[in-house]
Amino acid sequence: MNFFKNSWDEALADEFEKPYFKELLDRVDEEYQKHTVYPPRNKIFSALTNCDLNSVKVVILGQDPYHEEGQAHGMSFSVMPEVEIPPSLKNIYKEIQSEYGYEPPNHGCLISWSKQGVLLLNATLTVRAGLANSHASFGWQKFTDRVIKEVNKQNSPVVFLLWGRNAINKKPLIDTSRHLVLTSVHPSPLSAYGGFFGCGHFKKANEFLSQNGREEIDWKIPNYKK
Repeated sequence: MNFFKNSWDEALADEFEKPYFKELLDRVDEEYQKHTVYPPRNKIFSALTNCDLNSVKVVILGQDPYHEEGQAHGMSFSVMPEVEIPPSLKNIYKEIQSEYGYEPPNHGCLISWSKQGVLLLNATLTVRAGLANSHASFGWQKFTDRVIKEVNKQNSPVVFLLWGRNAINKKPLIDTSRHLVLTSVHPSPLSAYGGFFGCGHFKKANEFLSQNGREEIDWKIPNYKK
């Protein structure tokens, strides 16, 4: 099964054959037929198609896709370029500005990070319109846990940014003797002042990558030109 047309296909080949994964895809297919579901069907796996397993340097874990119209396109915290920037992402930009001095971009599309090796992975990859976490019980987390395990197996050191309780719960899947795990509260306006602002995660991630002979991430996102 050639889902991603990159090294994820070989790494996850046996997962595609498991009964739960086939049942998951059937259930998701039924949801798309009966309801409005996000992201668009052809964007469900954007995090993996845009960031090859062999190039992953940083993993940013989200919970599930944005559930309002036009926002989600398959990558955690990211929205399509002409969509209003969500509050959590605004706070991410504020933290980057405090660390590097970069002016926040005029949009919320994070594909420039993905192309550099930042895996923007949600624990659940689909959601029914207007209903956060509505697909959380479908089986996606079994699949995305496998994705995390595959990154963990990589020889090259990786940085995992785990923000909020749901993301931090994935820490046992990661070998912290080889990889760097940075945790904080979620960047949501409800919690960002409780430890996300001032966390220094973006500089710490780059310092770790540099110390391990890997190219740093350019966290500055170019402005969107209409």
